[in-house]
Amino acid sequence: MGIVYSTDPDYRPLVEDDEPETPPPAKQDLRITLDKKLKAGKKATVVYKFVGKQSDLEELGKALKTACGVGGTVKNGEIILQGDHLEKVKAELTKLGYKFKVAGV
Repeated sequence: MGIVYSTDPDYRPLVEDDEPETPPPAKQDLRITLDKKLKAGKKATVVYKFVGKQSDLEELGKALKTACGVGGTVKNGEIILQGDHLEKVKAELTKLGYKFKVAGV
């Protein structure tokens, strides 16, 4: 059973859905990979292991899509860009100050 009443004026109930604060880009440790298992043999560049708020992840996804000039999506904590844009993503993440590693390429 949870707390029903508190006399503490500064009490804030813990909400399990609270998103963690987004650390600065230099504290992130992102991974970039190339997914070749899509329909019709198409490739996708995937960025994952982002820590922080969903809104910040979507903002980063928008920046990467703009830098690469492609479409894509942000879902399940991943940024998925259409096509092989590994070098452009690496350049943009470096410009934005993110730490990253290329995984499985």
